Amino acid sequence: MHEAGSLALLRSELQQIGPLVVAFSGGADSAFLAWIATDTLGADQVRCVTAVSPSLAPEELADCRSLAGEWGLTYQEIETDELADPAYAVNDGSRCYYCKTSLMEALEPLGATASIALGVNVDDLDDHRPGQRAAAERGALFPLVTAGFTKSQVRASSQLLGLRTWDKPAAACLASRVPYGTPVTLGTLRSVAHAESKLRAMGFRHLRVRHHGGTARIEVPVEDLAAIVARREEVTDAVHEAGYRYVSLDLDGFRSGSLNEALPDQDLALPFGASS
Repeated sequence: MHEAGSLALLRSELQQIGPLVVAFSGGADSAFLAWIATDTLGADQVRCVTAVSPSLAPEELADCRSLAGEWGLTYQEIETDELADPAYAVNDGSRCYYCKTSLMEALEPLGATASIALGVNVDDLDDHRPGQRAAAERGALFPLVTAGFTKSQVRASSQLLGLRTWDKPAAACLASRVPYGTPVTLGTLRSVAHAESKLRAMGFRHLRVRHHGGTARIEVPVEDLAAIVARREEVTDAVHEAGYRYVSLDLDGFRSGSLNEALPDQDLALPFGASS
């Protein structure tokens, strides 16, 4: 479908839904949903809410605040404490389920007179995303999925609308850097956040610092591998400063969700709306 047609369909869907609480992480998907919902329904009908916790990178929180001001969003922050839930902290293959449950519990009081919407796109249905199931079980809506938006369509439509988030790198929660079976702790999340912040400040936009105990495994796009090596001393200094003893570079390059590769097939539970 043509981008203009896709946007018209999404706007029509949002008008049918009515007042919304949008889970606003500042990523390309949630930002697009927050902007178009506000533009379609009005700022008095859409509340954009950012869940603040140690798993949210400081830069992402700062960008949420900036976007809210730039776009005139009705904006609110709520604190969540996933780490207090032992089922989350133990970090098995269902970690995201407990995280999203915590988010929904925090959002539900705000959604007493409005629907809760998340910026999930069609491509997300193909990955291991137990958090989607948790949100769906609690009645969350996924307008981008219903309107048929893929990730590339979200970015293309965002660019068409002049939204600066159209090419923003994906930024999953910091806990996604910790291998399943390794407990998620406040110290671990802080180390990952510190290392990634330093590397982004060096100009590496697309990256992950995967936590393997005392070792940090850096993922960047293959085309950036040479640049990382060329700035080896700066890179290692930054990562050592974050508390890691060893610094490794993943020659396979950047892959979103790469830690899911270690999950047994039976743990890849189908997300909502998918079929075998």
